[in-house]
Amino acid sequence: MPTTVRDPVSTIRRAVNRWSGQLGPGLFGLACSGGADSMALADAAIEEVGAANVVVITIEHGLQRDGAELVLAWARERGVAAVKRAVTVAKQASIEAAARDARYQAFDAIADELGLASIWLAHTARDQAETVLMRIVRGTGPAGLAGIPEQRGRFVRPLLGIGREVIDAYIAARGLPVWDDPMNADRSLFRVRVRDVLMPLLRAENPAIEDALCRLAASAREWTDAIDAQAEPHAQFPIAVHKRALAIALERAGVGFDASHLEAIEALSRTGAGVDLPGGRIERVYGRLVLVHPAAELRLWRAGDRMRPARLNGRSRKLSDLFIDAKVPRELRKVARVLVRDGEIVWAEHIGPAFGFDENRLGDPR
Repeated sequence: MPTTVRDPVSTIRRAVNRWSGQLGPGLFGLACSGGADSMALADAAIEEVGAANVVVITIEHGLQRDGAELVLAWARERGVAAVKRAVTVAKQASIEAAARDARYQAFDAIADELGLASIWLAHTARDQAETVLMRIVRGTGPAGLAGIPEQRGRFVRPLLGIGREVIDAYIAARGLPVWDDPMNADRSLFRVRVRDVLMPLLRAENPAIEDALCRLAASAREWTDAIDAQAEPHAQFPIAVHKRALAIALERAGVGFDASHLEAIEALSRTGAGVDLPGGRIERVYGRLVLVHPAAELRLWRAGDRMRPARLNGRSRKLSDLFIDAKVPRELRKVARVLVRDGEIVWAEHIGPAFGFDENRLGDPR
């Protein structure tokens, strides 16, 4: 929950220490835009973890002036390694979502290149409260109310329980430079309207509205964690658990979705041809749901096709031989379909996924 301002420096450094202790030794990436939240996180991490154990990462979106140069100059003064990465933001309905997707792709690439143990993001309690409210306004289910997780994969958010008043007090106490993003004043953006219009109205009704929304997120997260444990095997569970199983698989595959998509996929498990999603498409193939990425092709197998099935730990064999080994009847072989990505078969009917492809395939939902 948002923290009251007593000793802002100690408060933020304790949050950093908690996560560094949980994650153990390694090289950590600090995502830093130059805004107050990310500057506070970067400064505290440098002080507590050590300059030699962090890399400051700043992203240049090319949309307008940004804080990349301020971040790089500050990192140099602190003797910290820094990386600037320019990204291309795709043109789509939500510029916020497109910029976010481009950032995360860049973060993943940098983490792989540098061998980073994790990447720390500076989302705070204000971001959590706004996210929950935005999802309520747009329409969401219980899982959506859980808001932003403290950790998902390699991404960690040490300041998610810290209120903005603590951040501002920390910046003042440490005398840190801050870049003011002009997009924070652009009311064409939904988040800005929520921050500048809806939150003040709700605060008039409940001065602790941010705390209330964060408590709602924490409660919903407890529910999500409990149901996730049941949804993992994709077994025959009630519809709420089944939908959550689909959501887990889509999240892990990096494909966007909302509640309407889950409804459509749930219907697709019984009948239908396919469901288009942001970043992919779900196809129903003989009672099995298969996630097809834009760069992938679903086709009939051909003579000479080879694949590296998961059960052979990546060893390549002719698909015809694999069908024979699996005792697939000749008539079924003729119409067997395969999923091809970048010229390589990553899934074949009757054989299953290729080596390393498990997380990009949705299993039989029933």
